[in-house]
Parts: sequence; C-alpha cells; structure tokens
Amino acid sequence: MFDGLAIVTYTISSILFIFSLASLSQKETSKRGNLFAIIGMIIAIIAAILQSKFYNIGYILIAIILGGIIGTNISKKIDMTKMPQLIAILHSFVGLTAIFVGINSYLSIYYNVNKIHDSIRLIEIFISIFIGSITFIGSIIAFGKLSGIITSKAYNFKFKKLINILTFIISAFLMIIFLKTKYIILQILSLIFMIHISLIFGLYLIISIGGADMPIVISMLNSYSGWAASASGFMLNNDLLIITGALVGSSGAILSYLMCKGMNRSFINVIFGGLQNKKSNNIIENDIEQQYRKISINDTVELLKDSSSIIIIPGYGMAVAQAQYPISEIVKKLTLYNIKVRFAIHPVAGRLPGHMNVLLAEANIPYEIILEMDEINKDFSNTDTVLIIGANDTVNPSAQDDKNSPISGMPVLEAWKAKNIIIFKRSMNYGYSGITNPLFYKDNSYMLFGDAKETINKILKIL
Repeated sequence: MFDGLAIVTYTISSILFIFSLASLSQKETSKRGNLFAIIGMIIAIIAAILQSKFYNIGYILIAIILGGIIGTNISKKIDMTKMPQLIAILHSFVGLTAIFVGINSYLSIYYNVNKIHDSIRLIEIFISIFIGSITFIGSIIAFGKLSGIITSKAYNFKFKKLINILTFIISAFLMIIFLKTKYIILQILSLIFMIHISLIFGLYLIISIGGADMPIVISMLNSYSGWAASASGFMLNNDLLIITGALVGSSGAILSYLMCKGMNRSFINVIFGGLQNKKSNNIIENDIEQQYRKISINDTVELLKDSSSIIIIPGYGMAVAQAQYPISEIVKKLTLYNIKVRFAIHPVAGRLPGHMNVLLAEANIPYEIILEMDEINKDFSNTDTVLIIGANDTVNPSAQDDKNSPISGMPVLEAWKAKNIIIFKRSMNYGYSGITNPLFYKDNSYMLFGDAKETINKILKIL
C-alpha cells in the first residue's frame, strides 16, 4: 500500500518541481514557483518518511526540526548581497551528502546489510562519491572567492589539458580496480585514492576560473549538485531523488551553457578549468587621478532634470549598499518630471543570474521598466543620461575593443554611447575581473564617489 502511495506522491512532487522551474523563469510568476517547490518538497519528505524502513523515526524528525530552525535563522539574517555565497556553500552540503551516502552504501554492502553486490551498485557508489567530492571542494572554493577569502584572480596551471586527461584516466583505472578486485583492502584503497584525486581536481577546476566567470561557476556547481543528488537517489532507490536531481542537474547545465553563450565563453573551457588569463593593454598606469572627471551632487541633479530619457544600470555595488530603495524613490520623482526612466540588466550582473531583478523587485520597481541587455542595448545612443550604480565589468568597452582583455568577446551594456554617463563608485578600484574600465575616462563620463545609498539619498532630497 505504502509503495503505491509513494509512487503517487513522488509523481505529484515531481510535477510540482517541474511547474516550479517553469514559473521561476518569469518575474511575474516567480513567487508561485517558490510555492510549488515548497509544497512539492513537503510532500516528498512526508512520503519518504512513511516509506522508510526505520523503526525509530524520531531521529529523522529531530534532524528535520533542527535543520528547519537553522535554515530559517540563516534566511532571516542573510542579505541579498550574500546570496551567491550562500548558494555556493549550500551546494557543498549536497556534495558532502553524496559522499556520505556513497560511503554508507558501500559499508552496507561490506557488512552484508544489502545483499546486492553487483557492478551496477558499485558504479553508482563510485560515481556518486566522485561527483560529490568535486562539488564539495569546488563549492567551498567558489564560496571563498565570492566572499573575498580567496582572490578572484584565475590561477593558471601549465598542461591543463594533460592534467584533465590524466585525472579521468586515473579515476577510470581506480574504478576498474574498485569493480574487479576481490580484495576488500584494495577496494577501500582505490576509493580513498579516488576521493583524494577528485578533491584535488575539484579544487584545481574552480581555482583556475577567474572572477569574471564566477556566475557561470555558481550555475555549473548547481548542475553538479543536481547530478550528485541524482546519483544518491540511485543508491537509496529513491525515484524522486533521481528525478529532482536530474531536473536540477539538467537545468543548471542548460543555464551554464546559455550563460557561456551570452558571455562569449567556451562551455567546455569553463567546465575544465576556465580560460587562459590574457594580458590586457587597457590598464591605465600614468597619472590616473587627472584622467577622470568628477561631478557634484548638485550638478548631477541638474543633469537629471535636463534629461528626457535615463537608463539606470545596477551592479553588485548597488546590492552591497542596499541602494535599491532610494533608487525606487528617485524613479518615482523623475517620472513626475515626465522623464523616461528604465533599467538595463546584464545577464550576470550581481554575480548571480537574476540577482539584480530580485533586488529591484524588492524595492517595488515595476517589471515593465526593467529590461534585459538585448532589449535595451540599441537604445543607449538615444539616451541623455546613464546612471551606473555599482557596475563595472558589465559596462567595460574593453570587451569589444581589446582582444587581449580577459573579458574580450563578453557582451556588455554599451553605456558609452549615451550623451552623459554618471558612475557611482566608492573608489577607482578594479571590477571583479581585475582590469581597468576605460569607460571611466571617456569625455562623456563623470565619477560620483561615495556610498551609493547615501549619495542617492542626497540626490533624492534635492530632487
């Protein structure tokens, strides 16, 4: 009876998860998508508990309650600016879980708890631990890079392709030993060596990828965590875990591919250690202080009032300053002056796809004035004023002008085509890619230094 009921509930949960992914792809239906996912997960957890063969479910309930309390506290305290870091560290938990499930499944065979001792079962264990190890260490490195604990600079290693090939050859050799040997000690040793190799490989993969490609890394790790969860589902004979893992893995892989395509990156190159660092000729070294022009808050207000069309480009700096709320108020005031105001969103703005959209939605900025890069890029040439708030690499003309730039070929917002550009920044520090932005030194660009939130509030008072 419970098996039949479990199939029905797992099917319902799977459908809800699919509806969730479909709804999350649209701004207007994203809240509904989250609700579908929550309901689907609750149903899945209840079904898994009822189907379990454990007689003492109390431990499971305690774990669920403790996990719920911890998760709720984290979600209440975490800022949207730290969301990429949170996602990265959560991916590491999925990888670690896959490792533990794999080891536990092997121990169940070793102690004859599970009588099935065939090659398919051992392959599931080996692959699950391999993917889990890469996901675990890779997510920790990504967390470190996003948090600033580890430099965002890409580390270049010689013979990258050779290292990749050797890693897979050695791993395949260890898997053959793991499957074919009759000696338990040799089997355990091959598993231990594989874990060490996959951990080193995962560390090498992510640390080789530069800051400009970190949004792709987060999406890629999301895919890895999905496949790790799916592999765990095979070992646990849990159909829903297999399905949901495959959904997460495939959607993450598709998103990573689309982001690579949108940023003119090679999907294979990013997956296997990133692009080679390129030396850029756009670093301005001589007398930088005299090459950019500053603008005062009063002059900024006058420039805004004299404009008929304004485009606002938000970036990670806006998220850090929590400036979306005063920006929302400025949009309302400018609209009263019959000024056309729109937002231009780069696909990877904020180190995470959709990061800026969520922040702007929090501030109740209308969806219809928030446009994607492809929709608005052609309009910059007819725009009076562009406000760049905390964005850097996503508006860097080096992507088009400098073939040796690390971001060469990456589609960017062509803000430099507008009549006037005002850049809100704390300092002249580089962006996440670690290169200078020539836009800051153009004749139609003005720097407005200070905390974005405080500066915008001052503009708001004068307006």
